[in-house]
Amino acid sequence: MASVMDAGEELSIAIGHFDGVHKGHQNVIRRAIEAARSQQRKSAVLTFHPHPKDVLSQGEQYGNCLTPLDVKLERFAELGVDYTFVMKFDQDFANVSPERFVSDVLGPLGVRHALIGFDFRFGHRGAGDADKLASLGSELGITTEVVEPLLLNGKKVSSTYVREALSDGDPELAQHLLGRAYEVQGTVVHGHARGRTIGFPTANLGLIAPYVTPRLGVYAVFAEVGGVTYSAVMNHGMKPTFKDGETAPVMEVHLLDYAGDLYGQKMAVRFHAFLRAERKFESIDELIAQISRDRDEAQNRLAQAAEAIVSPTKRPV
Repeated sequence: MASVMDAGEELSIAIGHFDGVHKGHQNVIRRAIEAARSQQRKSAVLTFHPHPKDVLSQGEQYGNCLTPLDVKLERFAELGVDYTFVMKFDQDFANVSPERFVSDVLGPLGVRHALIGFDFRFGHRGAGDADKLASLGSELGITTEVVEPLLLNGKKVSSTYVREALSDGDPELAQHLLGRAYEVQGTVVHGHARGRTIGFPTANLGLIAPYVTPRLGVYAVFAEVGGVTYSAVMNHGMKPTFKDGETAPVMEVHLLDYAGDLYGQKMAVRFHAFLRAERKFESIDELIAQISRDRDEAQNRLAQAAEAIVSPTKRPV
């Protein structure tokens, strides 16, 4: 992804917040890239940070994210976008009229073709829609293209749909919507070290961003540390068997084939399958027996996933 535009370059630009950069978002962005190539222009993405609904207080769920900004920028680059522009979304920007958004933002960027989702709104109080953008843009020589929604199970692929899948403990559905496994990143921090005393050392993950977190429970996951990916089992919850006084859920990751000190290291965790809900056990021995079963199930599920990667089968979109 280029970092500095050349003077006079014309852009085909995809506009949106794009939290998650899911398959629907990818369609919009890829169409911008295709349009740019066909017209000998550069491709670009215009996104906003933080989430507009976070600034406008239109829902607590938007205090967290599927993809932190730096990860989102990496996804754009992977798709092959030439430029990315990040607009700071604050109250001043929220008050910008549709007319000023087109004349003061899109015009100076050299936009010649704008691509948006079918439900895109812009400008103060969302006063602008696709028709408004087409009308205002035509005065500056900007054409507008609306990309229709991508459907799965008769439902629009959206960031909300991904959030719902994670809340339901369905990482497989989330992966199908995203086109990749849902991932969180963090640093391994010190915990109570109880896992080590019962034969299952765990890495407590301190998240680097306010991620959307999945349903509480036990998951089969892949964990990447130092560029190496390990099969792992993760408990996301309150550890009800122990009275640790936890007031917020904790992510504890047990790597299946690893021995060593992980403290302070960066770790990326990719969710593969929900194994079971978290529950309180009557004894430590009962907990150990269940963790052993969780480990075995995770190992089997992840081995099957690895085989599927080697010999992929097509799935309907």
